[in-house]
Amino acid sequence: MPVRADAPAMLFLCGDVMTGRGIDQILPHPCEPHLFEPYLRSARGYVELAEEAHGPIRKPVDFAYIWGDSLAELERAAPHARIINLETAVTAAEDAWPGKGINYRMHPGNVPCLTAASIDCCVLANNHVLDWGHAGLQETLAALRGAGIVTAGAGSDEAEAAAPGVIDLGGGARVLVFAFGLESSGVPAEWAARKDRPGVSFLDDLASRTADAISERVAACKRAGDIAVASIHWGSNWGYDIPGGHQAFAHRLIDAGGIDLVHGHSSHHPLAIEVYGRKLILYGCGDFLNDYEGIWGHESYRPDLSFMFLPTIDRAHGELLSCALIPMQIRGFRVNRASREDAAWLQRLLSREGARFNTRAKLGTDDALQLQWDQKPVKRES
Repeated sequence: MPVRADAPAMLFLCGDVMTGRGIDQILPHPCEPHLFEPYLRSARGYVELAEEAHGPIRKPVDFAYIWGDSLAELERAAPHARIINLETAVTAAEDAWPGKGINYRMHPGNVPCLTAASIDCCVLANNHVLDWGHAGLQETLAALRGAGIVTAGAGSDEAEAAAPGVIDLGGGARVLVFAFGLESSGVPAEWAARKDRPGVSFLDDLASRTADAISERVAACKRAGDIAVASIHWGSNWGYDIPGGHQAFAHRLIDAGGIDLVHGHSSHHPLAIEVYGRKLILYGCGDFLNDYEGIWGHESYRPDLSFMFLPTIDRAHGELLSCALIPMQIRGFRVNRASREDAAWLQRLLSREGARFNTRAKLGTDDALQLQWDQKPVKRES
């Protein structure tokens, strides 16, 4: 639905969406299942683990299956743009990255599982997009773009990888998605795109000068009414600590005047949320979909739980007006509405971790959460 010239825009954002390996095996067109992992040598083993934990999965599933209850939530909310971090290569290539061990891929024939949810933009600046080499990346780009899905954070060369993904909202309105990967999240430095080499948009550091360089690129293409998103794959998979460097970098991106929303990911569970200068910072969104069912060891973090993030943004200033958080749970390789008990657990988590940022979550009668924060005045140039 096009956005009116003076109307705010709602976005759908989530954390990592991994449609490869075991999930690819239950879709209509699976890749060859062989793996190079020390524990499992076939992707079908991940299907067996999930079925042992939560019951049989009827195979092949249809393309919409993996989205489960989120499809009804998307239809109800009708966000103007849908952005995910796609943490897998989309390729049948056999050139596994040497020595990496964990190699995710989804067959290009299964791309309809993304269009089934009307995904607008796939962020690719992460630590799995090159799991099957440069040929695998090129096939990923071709498959997604051939399906009409915008990509951000990876490309055939440095310029293409650095270019924003542009989502046209109609009426001249746009969402610009700038995406970056860091070594702290497992992105190898050698995956950085170069003038003569495909790769990802890689950040060597989180220095102020790096943020300012990004802001200059944003200013070069951002128009009045555009919403600029910085989607960043950073940090470790586990733990609630937010490095001071992450916070300083997010603040600098906002203070420099270009970025309206920071979309952080890599953590396998949601992290604290900050509203800074009335701009939304998601430091870590958690895994929205993966094939980890039946793998134990981090139960205290509840990595099966995550959110559909639905922020509504005033396009005149890029300011956050509201943010609905729909609690979801991965079960049976699909995304399901979380129970009220689990939603309450997530509410307590966000309120506890958000206390340092004066943010908290309120649980509604519909088992959805609303983000709350302390408003602070924002000085604007006259």
